[in-house]
Amino acid sequence: MAGLPRRIIKETQHLLAEPVPGIKAEPDKSNAHYFHVVIAGPQDSPFEGGTFKRQLFLPEEYPMAAPKVCFMSKIYHANVDKLGRVCLDTLKDNMDRLYAMNNI
Repeated sequence: MAGLPRRIIKETQHLLAEPVPGIKAEPDKSNAHYFHVVIAGPQDSPFEGGTFKRQLFLPEEYPMAAPKVCFMSKIYHANVDKLGRVCLDTLKDNMDRLYAMNNI
């Protein structure tokens, strides 16, 4: 993990030491900015019993720049496009409006 921002190193160590139930996340062996993630479908949901593979990328500017997330497993969800990319333009637009209203 040499050469990574301290924040990414610290959060990766925490994630590996205390994994989140139902989520398996491992940094890629060749690039620790990339993570291979497997998420169990939540109980009492249409996704229960499924496992969903994702890739997560932490940009150099993280945490000031959002992680990039992509589903590798086929999934049908309003906020996931046909290539598996998480699309949260509505959320981004709302945050931009909030910042503008508060002069941030």
